Amino acid sequence: MEYSPILHNLHVVPSSHVKNKLFVFCIMLSLWVYMIYCCVGYCSTVPNLTYRSVNRHENDSEIDNQDSSVGASRDLLNNENDLDSRGDEWDEIRGEAKALDDNAMSGFLNESESKKLPQAIIIGVKKGGTRALLEFLRLHPDIRAVGAEPHFFDRNYDKGLEWYRELMPKSSEGQLTMEKTPSYYVTKEVPARIYTMSKDTKLIVVVRDPVTRAISDYTQTRSKKPDIPSFESLTFKNISAGLIDTTWSAVQIGMYAKHLERWLQYFPTEQLLFVSGERLISDPAGEMARVQDFLGLRRVVTEKHFHFNPAKGFPCLKRPEGNSKPHCLGKTKGRTHPNIDPEVVQRLRDFYKPYNRMFYRMTGHDFGWD
Repeated sequence: MEYSPILHNLHVVPSSHVKNKLFVFCIMLSLWVYMIYCCVGYCSTVPNLTYRSVNRHENDSEIDNQDSSVGASRDLLNNENDLDSRGDEWDEIRGEAKALDDNAMSGFLNESESKKLPQAIIIGVKKGGTRALLEFLRLHPDIRAVGAEPHFFDRNYDKGLEWYRELMPKSSEGQLTMEKTPSYYVTKEVPARIYTMSKDTKLIVVVRDPVTRAISDYTQTRSKKPDIPSFESLTFKNISAGLIDTTWSAVQIGMYAKHLERWLQYFPTEQLLFVSGERLISDPAGEMARVQDFLGLRRVVTEKHFHFNPAKGFPCLKRPEGNSKPHCLGKTKGRTHPNIDPEVVQRLRDFYKPYNRMFYRMTGHDFGWD
């Protein structure tokens, strides 16, 4: 048969075209797989950004429903419930998740890893030192903890346990999953809800001198709203009568014994650990030893992980290996407190004394606040 260039071209060109398409497709597929490969490890340890953006504008009352014996919470300042989980902290948390978690990228292709409901929760209290404790714990290789505060048991309970589980980082069989939301401790519905999830959940409460805690709470709010009323005017229902306003959330949170009564209706005292916020600063390794024992973990986080920063007034984290610079919590930690009228401070101390003594008896530990 006579050779025809036209027929030859009709045969060759389509074949070459198909090969080119296949080559381009392979390159695109490789890039896509690589992107998924990179994202899986990162997303498993960094808090859910979509969740944060959806909940950014939700109403943030400090204590929605308090025990009737305590009274309803007065929130004249529109006080944000926990700025640790807010926008100004988000970059800090996101950066620390990568810098402090030794296992941030480990096991991201490990099929044995899965998302689990937390076996331990830091339930309070606000401005007690919960962020510091969480970051100290995230140094431990057997702990996987979500950085942002889920607020599941107080604000998002209607979304269900599967929604809650999806917020958790992936963990392997020997690892403990944790979260922290300080407002849990003072929200009356939370104990029963956590008990319903698991009656074996271990609970950690970071407590601090209630007077100092209240001033710290106020300082945080004032940093966002400089024109708020004075601490002194908010503390009293009637300044001349000297009657403390227990409906102000900054005062109400420090009535630790009242809140603890609700928790003890569901959980035995041995299932709760009370961490001293003061000792978490003065002796972080000592408090971390107690926490690790309580959680049934090896004592991995020790004194070699801490470096006290005199400028900030609290310990910073360092890696035992190498000479890297100690890593401190962000600028929103260690704010300078305003000067408060000493008479107001003393009246608050007198107000808290019976609650403190009751709390000491209930916990079996004297925190030395009086």
